[in-house]
Amino acid sequence: MPQTRRFLLAASLAAASLSTVILAGAALAAGPQVGQPAPAFSAQDSNGRTVRLSDYAGKTVVLEWTNHDCPFVMKHYGAHAMQALQAKWTGRGVVWLSVISSAPGEQGAVDGPEANRLTQVRGAAPTAVLLDPAGSLGRAYDARTTPHMFVITPNGTLAYQGGIDDKPSAEPADLKTAKNLVDSALTELAAGKPVSVRSAKPYGCSVKYAS
Repeated sequence: MPQTRRFLLAASLAAASLSTVILAGAALAAGPQVGQPAPAFSAQDSNGRTVRLSDYAGKTVVLEWTNHDCPFVMKHYGAHAMQALQAKWTGRGVVWLSVISSAPGEQGAVDGPEANRLTQVRGAAPTAVLLDPAGSLGRAYDARTTPHMFVITPNGTLAYQGGIDDKPSAEPADLKTAKNLVDSALTELAAGKPVSVRSAKPYGCSVKYAS
């Protein structure tokens, strides 16, 4: 084979390989898509019970990624806003799962008893707290920040993903003027209406996955 032809063939193969890597990376970064089925999962809760998304078929489910040491999470819990939202919607039959994807030794990592203690002392009202130290659940949902919120319809479709509200700050005072996008999505779903804001940029601390 002439040298020029060999060079062109090698260049073509390299370009094709690079294109495949770029496309694979883009698909991975995209994460779950609103309007599509939410990723199935199985995880242990803070009491050692196995929890599966399929357990809640027929119910609206909220996933809340959390890290109790994150200032953005502290904003919502310190003002009792997150607890109030949890209580409001679990009282109406919504399943609320708080997820901790911090790796052991990283900020926000806790075991089951400590997770239960935090729930009690903060007056939180999730249906369950899921422990995800390996980060498999977090990566399945491409959870990036704490908080990062997901709303799943009773038929298993992802209806909302993104920030909890439209004020990306750690200042509690901003809660007074913020529009809570999760509350709005749940209100619209409960009324049988389409969710008007289906996604928003998540904000907060990065999820402390294992490196």
